[in-house]
Amino acid sequence: MIDVTWFDDDVYKLLLRMLINVVFLTVIIRFLYYPITKRKDYLFTYYLIGFITFFLCFSLKKLDIDTGMGLGLFAIFGIIRYRTNPIAIKEMTYLFVVIGLSVINALASKKVSMAEIAIINGSIVFITFALEYLWLLKHETRKTIVYEKINLIKPSRQVELKADLEERTGLNINRIEIGKINFLNDTAQIRIYYFAEEQELSDYNSEGV
Repeated sequence: MIDVTWFDDDVYKLLLRMLINVVFLTVIIRFLYYPITKRKDYLFTYYLIGFITFFLCFSLKKLDIDTGMGLGLFAIFGIIRYRTNPIAIKEMTYLFVVIGLSVINALASKKVSMAEIAIINGSIVFITFALEYLWLLKHETRKTIVYEKINLIKPSRQVELKADLEERTGLNINRIEIGKINFLNDTAQIRIYYFAEEQELSDYNSEGV
Protein backbone atom coordinates (compact mmCIF):
# COMPACT_ATOMS: atom_id res chain seq x y z
CA MET A 1 0.00 0.00 0.00
CA ILE A 2 1.25 3.48 -0.91
CA ASP A 3 2.34 5.44 2.14
CA VAL A 4 0.54 8.70 1.43
CA THR A 5 -0.99 11.12 3.93
CA TRP A 6 -4.22 12.40 2.47
CA PHE A 7 -5.14 14.85 5.21
CA ASP A 8 -3.79 16.30 8.43
CA ASP A 9 -4.44 19.27 10.68
CA ASP A 10 -1.86 21.39 8.86
CA VAL A 11 -4.38 21.86 6.07
CA TYR A 12 -6.29 24.28 8.30
CA LYS A 13 -3.07 26.17 9.03
CA LEU A 14 -2.37 26.37 5.32
CA LEU A 15 -5.81 27.74 4.51
CA LEU A 16 -5.75 30.30 7.33
CA ARG A 17 -2.27 31.56 6.55
CA MET A 18 -3.03 31.63 2.82
CA LEU A 19 -6.16 33.70 3.49
CA ILE A 20 -4.17 36.19 5.56
CA ASN A 21 -1.49 36.36 2.87
CA VAL A 22 -4.01 36.92 0.07
CA VAL A 23 -5.84 39.66 1.96
CA PHE A 24 -2.75 41.70 2.77
CA LEU A 25 -1.13 41.15 -0.62
CA THR A 26 -4.34 42.35 -2.28
CA VAL A 27 -4.37 45.50 -0.16
CA ILE A 28 -0.76 46.30 -1.09
CA ILE A 29 -0.82 45.24 -4.74
CA ARG A 30 -4.33 46.13 -5.87
CA PHE A 31 -5.25 49.08 -3.65
CA LEU A 32 -1.90 50.77 -2.94
CA TYR A 33 0.38 50.00 -5.88
CA TYR A 34 -1.96 49.66 -8.87
CA PRO A 35 -4.00 52.91 -8.54
CA ILE A 36 -0.77 54.91 -8.89
CA THR A 37 1.10 52.98 -11.58
CA LYS A 38 -1.70 51.26 -13.56
CA ARG A 39 0.77 48.48 -14.45
CA LYS A 40 -1.23 45.29 -14.98
CA ASP A 41 1.89 43.33 -15.91
CA TYR A 42 3.37 43.88 -12.45
CA LEU A 43 -0.01 43.12 -10.89
CA PHE A 44 0.18 39.67 -12.49
CA THR A 45 3.83 39.23 -11.47
CA TYR A 46 3.42 40.27 -7.84
CA TYR A 47 0.47 37.96 -7.22
CA LEU A 48 2.16 34.92 -8.73
CA ILE A 49 5.47 35.54 -6.97
CA GLY A 50 3.61 36.05 -3.70
CA PHE A 51 1.75 32.76 -4.05
CA ILE A 52 4.81 30.81 -5.19
CA THR A 53 6.92 32.18 -2.32
CA PHE A 54 4.22 31.38 0.21
CA PHE A 55 3.72 27.79 -0.96
CA LEU A 56 7.46 27.24 -1.31
CA CYS A 57 8.19 28.37 2.24
CA PHE A 58 5.22 26.51 3.72
CA SER A 59 6.30 23.30 1.97
CA LEU A 60 9.95 23.64 2.98
CA LYS A 61 8.85 24.13 6.56
CA LYS A 62 7.09 20.76 6.44
CA LEU A 63 10.00 18.94 4.79
CA ASP A 64 13.51 18.20 6.02
CA ILE A 65 14.95 20.68 3.54
CA ASP A 66 16.93 23.60 4.82
CA THR A 67 14.77 26.69 4.35
CA GLY A 68 17.78 28.93 3.80
CA MET A 69 18.94 26.75 0.91
CA GLY A 70 15.49 26.83 -0.67
CA LEU A 71 15.16 30.61 -0.37
CA GLY A 72 18.69 31.03 -1.71
CA LEU A 73 17.85 29.03 -4.82
CA PHE A 74 14.63 30.98 -5.26
CA ALA A 75 16.51 34.27 -4.97
CA ILE A 76 19.13 33.18 -7.51
CA PHE A 77 16.50 32.24 -10.09
CA GLY A 78 14.67 35.48 -9.39
CA ILE A 79 17.81 37.56 -9.96
CA ILE A 80 18.61 35.71 -13.18
CA ARG A 81 15.09 36.30 -14.47
CA TYR A 82 14.82 39.98 -13.64
CA ARG A 83 18.30 40.91 -14.84
CA THR A 84 17.10 40.14 -18.37
CA ASN A 85 14.43 42.84 -18.07
CA PRO A 86 15.48 45.56 -15.59
CA ILE A 87 12.69 47.07 -13.54
CA ALA A 88 12.50 50.35 -11.65
CA ILE A 89 13.63 50.56 -8.04
CA LYS A 90 10.08 51.21 -6.85
CA GLU A 91 8.76 48.07 -8.53
CA MET A 92 11.70 46.13 -7.09
CA THR A 93 10.81 47.45 -3.62
CA TYR A 94 7.22 46.27 -3.98
CA LEU A 95 8.55 42.93 -5.17
CA PHE A 96 10.63 42.65 -2.00
CA VAL A 97 7.60 43.58 0.13
CA VAL A 98 5.48 40.90 -1.57
CA ILE A 99 8.15 38.24 -1.07
CA GLY A 100 8.82 39.33 2.51
CA LEU A 101 5.16 39.21 3.54
CA SER A 102 4.68 35.81 1.92
CA VAL A 103 7.73 34.42 3.74
CA ILE A 104 6.56 35.80 7.09
CA ASN A 105 3.04 34.43 6.68
CA ALA A 106 4.31 31.01 5.64
CA LEU A 107 7.13 30.49 8.14
CA ALA A 108 5.60 31.92 11.31
CA SER A 109 5.86 29.23 14.00
CA LYS A 110 3.62 28.36 16.93
CA LYS A 111 5.54 30.91 19.00
CA VAL A 112 4.10 33.66 16.81
CA SER A 113 0.40 34.29 17.42
CA MET A 114 -2.12 35.24 14.77
CA ALA A 115 -2.39 38.66 16.41
CA GLU A 116 1.34 39.22 15.96
CA ILE A 117 1.16 38.16 12.33
CA ALA A 118 -1.75 40.56 11.81
CA ILE A 119 0.21 43.39 13.45
CA ILE A 120 3.25 42.72 11.25
CA ASN A 121 1.16 42.65 8.07
CA GLY A 122 -0.87 45.65 9.13
CA SER A 123 2.24 47.66 9.96
CA ILE A 124 3.74 47.04 6.53
CA VAL A 125 0.46 48.03 4.87
CA PHE A 126 0.22 51.20 6.97
CA ILE A 127 3.82 52.23 6.28
CA THR A 128 3.36 51.64 2.55
CA PHE A 129 0.12 53.66 2.55
CA ALA A 130 1.71 56.50 4.53
CA LEU A 131 4.69 56.74 2.18
CA GLU A 132 2.58 56.56 -0.98
CA TYR A 133 -0.39 58.75 -0.10
CA LEU A 134 0.48 60.87 2.94
CA TRP A 135 4.17 61.71 2.84
CA LEU A 136 5.33 61.29 -0.76
CA LEU A 137 2.35 63.05 -2.31
CA LYS A 138 4.16 63.80 -5.57
CA HIS A 139 6.04 61.12 -7.47
CA GLU A 140 8.82 62.54 -9.59
CA THR A 141 9.45 60.37 -12.62
CA ARG A 142 12.04 60.68 -15.34
CA LYS A 143 12.60 60.03 -19.01
CA THR A 144 15.82 59.86 -20.99
CA ILE A 145 15.65 61.19 -24.52
CA VAL A 146 18.07 61.82 -27.40
CA TYR A 147 18.04 65.51 -28.26
CA GLU A 148 19.34 66.90 -31.55
CA LYS A 149 19.32 70.67 -30.86
CA ILE A 150 22.75 70.52 -29.29
CA ASN A 151 23.13 74.31 -29.36
CA LEU A 152 20.47 74.62 -26.63
CA ILE A 153 22.29 72.50 -24.04
CA LYS A 154 24.49 75.42 -22.97
CA PRO A 155 23.87 76.63 -19.39
CA SER A 156 23.02 80.09 -20.71
CA ARG A 157 20.15 78.65 -22.80
CA GLN A 158 18.51 76.42 -20.19
CA VAL A 159 15.25 78.39 -20.36
CA GLU A 160 15.00 77.89 -24.13
CA LEU A 161 15.90 74.21 -23.76
CA LYS A 162 13.21 73.65 -21.14
CA ALA A 163 10.59 75.49 -23.22
CA ASP A 164 11.45 73.46 -26.33
CA LEU A 165 11.29 70.15 -24.46
CA GLU A 166 7.97 71.01 -22.84
CA GLU A 167 6.48 71.98 -26.19
CA ARG A 168 7.66 68.79 -27.91
CA THR A 169 6.87 66.33 -25.09
CA GLY A 170 3.77 68.00 -23.65
CA LEU A 171 5.15 67.56 -20.12
CA ASN A 172 5.54 70.08 -17.32
CA ILE A 173 9.25 69.58 -16.66
CA ASN A 174 10.74 70.24 -13.21
CA ARG A 175 14.44 69.90 -13.97
CA ILE A 176 16.81 68.75 -16.68
CA GLU A 177 20.11 66.84 -16.62
CA ILE A 178 22.52 66.76 -19.54
CA GLY A 179 24.15 63.38 -20.15
CA LYS A 180 26.43 62.11 -22.92
CA ILE A 181 27.13 64.52 -25.78
CA ASN A 182 27.91 63.22 -29.26
CA PHE A 183 29.53 65.91 -31.39
CA LEU A 184 29.83 63.57 -34.38
CA ASN A 185 26.08 63.57 -35.02
CA ASP A 186 25.19 66.63 -32.89
CA THR A 187 23.02 64.85 -30.33
CA ALA A 188 22.93 64.68 -26.55
CA GLN A 189 21.25 62.45 -24.00
CA ILE A 190 18.96 64.49 -21.78
CA ARG A 191 17.12 63.26 -18.72
CA ILE A 192 13.96 65.17 -17.88
CA TYR A 193 12.15 65.00 -14.53
CA TYR A 194 8.46 65.68 -13.98
CA PHE A 195 5.55 64.86 -11.70
CA ALA A 196 3.41 62.20 -13.39
CA GLU A 197 0.30 63.22 -11.41
CA GLU A 198 0.39 66.71 -12.92
CA GLN A 199 0.39 65.53 -16.53
CA GLU A 200 -2.76 65.24 -18.59
CA LEU A 201 -1.70 61.88 -20.03
CA SER A 202 0.09 59.09 -18.17
CA ASP A 203 3.28 57.57 -19.54
CA TYR A 204 3.58 53.78 -19.51
CA ASN A 205 7.37 54.02 -19.44
CA SER A 206 7.84 56.97 -17.12
CA GLU A 207 11.09 55.63 -15.67
CA GLY A 208 12.85 56.21 -18.94
CA VAL A 209 15.57 54.21 -20.65
